[in-house]
Amino acid sequence: MHNYRYNSNNKWRKPLHMLCLLLGIVLLLSACGQAQKPSSATDSNTGGSNAGSNPGQSSSSPEQNTAPPQEEVPEEPQEEVDPVQEQLSSLTLEEKIGQMILAGVQGTTLDDQAKQMITDQKVGGIIFYANNVSTLEGTAKFVQSIKEANQSNPVPIFMSVDQEGGKVSRMPETVESIPSSRKVGETNDSALAETMGELLARQVQLAGFNVDFAPVLDVNSNPKNPVIGDRSFGSSAELVSRMGIAEMKGLRSEGIIPVVKHFPGHGDTSVDSHLDLPVVNKTEKQLAELEWIPFKAAVKEQVEAVMVAHILFPKLDPDHPASLSDVIIGEHLRGKFNYDGVVITDDLSMGAIAKNFKLDEAALATVKAGSDILLVAHSYESAKTIFDTLISAVKSGKITESRIDESVYRILALKQQYKLSDDQKASGDLKQLNADIVDWRKQIDAR
Repeated sequence: MHNYRYNSNNKWRKPLHMLCLLLGIVLLLSACGQAQKPSSATDSNTGGSNAGSNPGQSSSSPEQNTAPPQEEVPEEPQEEVDPVQEQLSSLTLEEKIGQMILAGVQGTTLDDQAKQMITDQKVGGIIFYANNVSTLEGTAKFVQSIKEANQSNPVPIFMSVDQEGGKVSRMPETVESIPSSRKVGETNDSALAETMGELLARQVQLAGFNVDFAPVLDVNSNPKNPVIGDRSFGSSAELVSRMGIAEMKGLRSEGIIPVVKHFPGHGDTSVDSHLDLPVVNKTEKQLAELEWIPFKAAVKEQVEAVMVAHILFPKLDPDHPASLSDVIIGEHLRGKFNYDGVVITDDLSMGAIAKNFKLDEAALATVKAGSDILLVAHSYESAKTIFDTLISAVKSGKITESRIDESVYRILALKQQYKLSDDQKASGDLKQLNADIVDWRKQIDAR
């Protein structure tokens, strides 16, 4: 009996054991098969190269899985967004045209017409002349009121002035004077010229300006010149280049935007362009050997802005003065000089232009030639004429909007480079600045 039960139990236990083992194997294989299905499907559809790399895709979608592997979009394009282009794209045509106008204002306080010009034409800049300057405090308040009026506009405003030293000075009498460029040039010391630039910058900052139309890079080669004279560092192109670039760097170092002038060179004129159109009968070769040397040096030093003069160079362009000439601005300054900074015209209300061209014709010509900023002073009506002319020219197809965009891009880039803001107020220590100017003048006099 015992042997029978024992054997009988063994007889049933063995099949039962095998059955359990078989069931376990089946369950194990089933589990493995299910675990492998997603990767197996992915491998067969994508080659296994990007399995699980895009959680947004469903592995069961044949269209998505059979498409080429989609790499993650790199973040670099977002990081490399051009802030200038971004700002440009946000502007209306009217706002862009406004940026290309640098206008004058009347009196010593902000009047209703100036407010309207800033609100309606959204001009990109204002220039002060001697008749806009009162006391230092009064001038600073005037400048600040313009910045405040501009705060409703999308781009901060250029506040500019001609502060060269010598006879071209816009600072009130409480600010110590800076001698002429010629007197500084006579020292032959570029370190003193760089200090000159720093001091000029500190002067204009006292009133809240951010642009100075200096240095003068004209070579004073004509003793009968009625408009340049001691505004130039001298009659040598090498001296003017060296001293002028040093002054430019001094201005720049203090956060003031320098504008070199008067390209292609005003030093050999015998007529004042404020009154009529000077004519200089020089060839390209002659200009390259003298007048252009300082400007080429400035371009090499990445000068921020160049002012173009109202002078006729008939051997280069018999029909248009430099400020309206595609030959001089487009072919030479932009082309051969490879200059891609801001080009500003001299005042389009000067006699050289006013006696020979209609303002709307001049505005169209200078933009077509390659100018970025059209300076027009002394008349709110003139600023509006230029604004209306350029708006109409774009809408009629005389000028493409892409041409406008080229200029406005350069203007915005310069404003961003210098981090301009309408919140920036007048700054500096008048007492310390005056002491520094006196000490510097003693160094000049001692040479």
